[in-house]
Amino acid sequence: MMRPKRLGFTILHRAAILAYIAFALFPLFWLLKVSITPNDLLYGEGVRMWPSRSTFDHYVFVLEHSDFPLFFRNSLIVSLSTAFIVTALASIAGYALSRFAFRGKFWIVGLMLLTQMFPLVMLIAPIFKILSPLGLTNSLTGLIIVYVAFNVPFATFLMQSFFDGIPKDLEEAAMIDGATRFKAFRQIILPLTLPGIAATLGFVFTAAWSELLFALMLISGVDASTFPVGLLSFVSKFSVDFGQMMAAGVLALIPACLFFFFIQRYLVQGLTAGAVKG
Repeated sequence: MMRPKRLGFTILHRAAILAYIAFALFPLFWLLKVSITPNDLLYGEGVRMWPSRSTFDHYVFVLEHSDFPLFFRNSLIVSLSTAFIVTALASIAGYALSRFAFRGKFWIVGLMLLTQMFPLVMLIAPIFKILSPLGLTNSLTGLIIVYVAFNVPFATFLMQSFFDGIPKDLEEAAMIDGATRFKAFRQIILPLTLPGIAATLGFVFTAAWSELLFALMLISGVDASTFPVGLLSFVSKFSVDFGQMMAAGVLALIPACLFFFFIQRYLVQGLTAGAVKG
């Protein structure tokens, strides 16, 4: 039988977890609630946990009478492209930093860390100055390049931690058996780092999907706007269409939830393995 002191601690522990879950999910609940609330009840019914009437008119408007599908597609292209490019580059760079000792390695690592220390706001003007003559402003390609440049350093260190946790003996044994280093890397090391790859993909995808600052500063036209910038279209000079904005927000959660659903098994392993291995 469980002791009263231990039972009280268990109840308190679980209550704290439930409170945290409720606190974390409440904004999502309110997002859904406002998205199905008719306009005449948004301000006239007061604060209620659930509206007395519900409607899907906001979703219909967002999908059929706004540019949200275009914003959605642009964000999907930018986020997926950034996630896969960054993960591929970070895997190669992380492997090199983990396995090889070469001249200038300390300075390379230092410069990569230095890129993470500057506030993003102070970098907007120089980046715009560089991209503008190349015709990469107001384009998805330019946005992808910027996102890749800013996410590669952190993703490289993340991948390096996973490579550090894999014994070098595995690839050395494969090379003794006649495999090249690239073959050993591709067939032996990469499969073992699938949790790390999933964690990196998830981190970069989320960062690119929700990024607003560069998307707002570098994109000026509707055709290349991403979802975070597109949400501002629901804000006019004298009013805010909260119902439509929240409906767009709910729809924007779908790809992120699906993405994490498919990689969750590797993601949980990756987020824990990098902290305990090595």
